[in-house]
Amino acid sequence: MSLAGIVISTMGPSLISGNGWSKADFAMIGTLGLVSSLILPFVGRLADVLGVRWTALIGQVAMPLTYLAYSRMDGSIGIYIGIFVAQGIIGMTTTATVYCRLAVQYIHNSRGLALAIVASGPALFGMVVGPWLNSYVEAEGWRSGYQALAIFAVISGVITFLLIPPTSKDEAAAAAARPKRKAREDYPAIFRNSAFWLLAGAMLLCNLPQTILQAQLKMLMLENGVGGKAVGMMLTAASLGMLTGRLITGLAVDRFNPYRVAFITMGLPSLGLFIIASGLDSTLVLWAAVYFLGFTYGAEGDVVAFLVARRFGVQIYSSVMGVLTAVMSASTALGATLLSVTLSQTGNFNLFLMIVGTAVFTGAILLLLLGRSDRQAA
Repeated sequence: MSLAGIVISTMGPSLISGNGWSKADFAMIGTLGLVSSLILPFVGRLADVLGVRWTALIGQVAMPLTYLAYSRMDGSIGIYIGIFVAQGIIGMTTTATVYCRLAVQYIHNSRGLALAIVASGPALFGMVVGPWLNSYVEAEGWRSGYQALAIFAVISGVITFLLIPPTSKDEAAAAAARPKRKAREDYPAIFRNSAFWLLAGAMLLCNLPQTILQAQLKMLMLENGVGGKAVGMMLTAASLGMLTGRLITGLAVDRFNPYRVAFITMGLPSLGLFIIASGLDSTLVLWAAVYFLGFTYGAEGDVVAFLVARRFGVQIYSSVMGVLTAVMSASTALGATLLSVTLSQTGNFNLFLMIVGTAVFTGAILLLLLGRSDRQAA
């Protein structure tokens, strides 16, 4: 499900032109991420209770079926919305909320780098396969593109399931000996922790522009005069940013003050957003701006996962991640709503870019305040 942003951004123009949908209506579909945000706390809790292997299997079976369903659509935006919602609910069991628990559970030294490696799959996919998928969809159409994705999801799902280590007898015995954790005790403790609210506020603000990478990047570039093969370059820039953002941030949080690292890496997109809104439309400048957006999108997974493990530990890790990922998903949906409104009023992206650029910088400052609360707790 973490590939959804690349897939939607690639498919969007073909779906709009091929089915007669409006840009504003397609942007508004992003608000349905709110549905996913409601399910994420339950997904996180499920991973803490059932383990990663069996939780992820649910989505590994469902994702190919949803891609096939997309390929069989008749062009109705209502049917697209129905599949989008179903995928957004079931597919959440194949996101970092579930998979990153493996790194937190098994890796103690260099945990930041481990989390970066775990979460780098979507960036690698986008960098290697994204341009090919874009060319394939433009040549063969969105139906064939979804069918190719269904085949990919089957193969990668089987491989991933086999790679996840099964619970050993010793681990099962240790789990059985521990007192059973109760949700009615864990969640009040989470919500009483000031670190949770600082993290939640930061993620709410920093994720507002993510609708661009998840669904609107290609259309934003077309508005700025970038077309043809240059669009593939922008997709590569976003994916390269995601990959380097994950790896550099993973190394940095292991070695430097993680809160300062979080401030720098999460504040970068504000620069990219202001550059795009400024009217500097040279391909190189736009490539750098998109790279900044991708860098933070990649860094975000490391920052949140590392800080949650640092402040809350392993036993309730996925429960906390589930709630925070729900906040992030709701923020992306809110950003999609804001984009739809500003597009309807202005006809371009500039107002949206200025608003969310300011919000991102404010969210990065909250992460510095989180470091202050960490020192007080110590």
